Amino acid sequence: MQEGSVVDYDGLIPNNVGLKDDARVRRALETWHPGYIDWWMDMGPDGFQDALVYLRTAVGIDPEGWAKFGFVRMPEYRWGILLALPQADRTIAFGHHKGEPAWQEVPGEYRAMLRRLLVIQGDTEPASVEQQRHLGRTAPSLYDMRNLFQVNVEEGRHLWAMVYLLQKYFGRDGREEAEALLERRSGHQDRPRMLGAFNEATPDWLSFFLFTTFTDRDGKMQLAALAQSGFDPLSRTCRFMLTEEAHHMFVGENGVARVVGRTCEAMRQAGIDDPADVERVRALGVIDLPLIQKKINLHVSLTLDLFGAEISTNAANAFSAGLKGRYREDKIDDDHRLVDSTYPVLRLEDGTIREQQVPALSALNMRLRDDFIADASGGPRRWNKIIEEAGFPFRLGLPHVAFNRRIGEFAGLGADPAGRILPDAAFIAEREKFLPNDADNRFLEGLMRPEHRPGQCAGWIAPPKSGVGGKPGTFEYVRIEG
Repeated sequence: MQEGSVVDYDGLIPNNVGLKDDARVRRALETWHPGYIDWWMDMGPDGFQDALVYLRTAVGIDPEGWAKFGFVRMPEYRWGILLALPQADRTIAFGHHKGEPAWQEVPGEYRAMLRRLLVIQGDTEPASVEQQRHLGRTAPSLYDMRNLFQVNVEEGRHLWAMVYLLQKYFGRDGREEAEALLERRSGHQDRPRMLGAFNEATPDWLSFFLFTTFTDRDGKMQLAALAQSGFDPLSRTCRFMLTEEAHHMFVGENGVARVVGRTCEAMRQAGIDDPADVERVRALGVIDLPLIQKKINLHVSLTLDLFGAEISTNAANAFSAGLKGRYREDKIDDDHRLVDSTYPVLRLEDGTIREQQVPALSALNMRLRDDFIADASGGPRRWNKIIEEAGFPFRLGLPHVAFNRRIGEFAGLGADPAGRILPDAAFIAEREKFLPNDADNRFLEGLMRPEHRPGQCAGWIAPPKSGVGGKPGTFEYVRIEG
């Protein structure tokens, strides 16, 4: 049996990294554990810590054994440290060290850079739990509540994954960073999370579905790039994390599809032919398609900022060092060094958005963003099929990369979702056509009434077509006490 294939499921921290035989790291993690539980109780799902939830828990890393379903109270969930199986004779696939054996220890010259990558990735995991902590109180069904909590506990496990690497490989610095991950708070004035999108509110379930569709997809892209890392423990960690990230995106895409489907169904039943007849559609107690598009515009633009500036020295340095590759680096047909390569980048030049060829090493953020857009386009395509089959002349889509940006080449630019640059006055006047306004948010807030009866679903979203873990959609996925 290969090293790392057996999970110790009996200890305080289920793992396949040999904690039983690593007293220093085990003690460090056991010391960190109470603070983590305090954070979870303080900032985890509000009001449901005593509820029994039908959750999936990783009990192995092979396809047959990595998930076990059963009822558990979330504070008692078995957060573990699980790495994908090591690959024999693995070598570094890109950068200056291409072809050299993958590192099993931190290369000294890249210590600070690698630690920064781990901290940034680790900071996003608890942030999303904090952003979503109140949503259980307005869950449209027990099925959806269960999916929310599954996403939350897995984000917690992903935090454990990064903390293990910090504790194992960075000594005192790593312990201090691990503590700081529990001290920052999403949206806090003095101690905010490190990336802007993770300080935004998630006030309603449409926001949650779009967050998991798009922002978790950024997580997928970042993890996939880190999974190529020449630092083998990080690569193995991210490869296993990607198996869980897929479920988060499914929750989002499927959730939006159910919202779109219910809206189309209600419009047909009421004889409404025009999706732009917002007042009549909202009077039916469903979410109008133009508002869904506004929310897409918001969440996609916030997510695009997570990729950073289009031209980035930091990204180039991480690639050259062999620490962070490109999305599916192992599938790209080039020299994987990029010394003389170029890549097309959209830039603002003389008031016009133009494509320029720039050194590919400097444009790695742009390339990853392009990969994200190609991957994220599948959601609107699926949703549009629902609208098309219902016979309505409306299509959802992703906004232009220049729209509503705060970071990078287009920060502060008054571009509309089609990428047209508007004069400042015109952009301000048109802004409420592109993004949710106060009236939109009040309408959504008014819809967010809980439906906690087994088998029942709120009127603004269609019931799920299938359940979870072999159970039907009508199953009592969360047993709420009191």
